[in-house]
Order: sequence, then structure tokens, then C-alpha cells
Amino acid sequence: MEERKMKPRPRKGRRKVCQFCADKVEHIDYKDVARLRKFTTERGKIMPRRMSGVCAKHQRELAIAIKRARQIALLPYVSD
Repeated sequence: MEERKMKPRPRKGRRKVCQFCADKVEHIDYKDVARLRKFTTERGKIMPRRMSGVCAKHQRELAIAIKRARQIALLPYVSD
């Protein structure tokens, strides 16, 4: 019988700490465009939690703030 070689599992990095929890931010402001841009991709999409390292509570608030900023044209919907 042939032995199968096991591939080593890729190592997971350290878990990121939520930036908003670390800074003790109570409310994410839609007018803070510089901070909101950090959580969007270069194409303008909202980054998922596993990429940004934000906790679930702040991810929900962040998504709402980004959508509000898009609606009043502070952030683009799509950047090509």
C-alpha cells in the first residue's frame, strides 16, 4: 500500500485586535473618511472581518458608516 504524504498546514497568524476596541471608540462617524478608507479595498468594497480584524459589533457599525458616506458622496461606490 502506498503511503500518502501529508502537506503541512499553513500557519495562522496572530489574531488581530479590533482597532476600534483598542482605541475605545464608541461611535464610528461617517464623516471620518480617512478612517473609513482603511476598511475599504482599492476597488471601493467593504473589507470582510477576517481581513480587517474588526469585531462583529464594530463591523456592523463600520458598514453602516461606509454606506452613509457613500450616499452623501464622501466615498465612491466603486473606484476603477
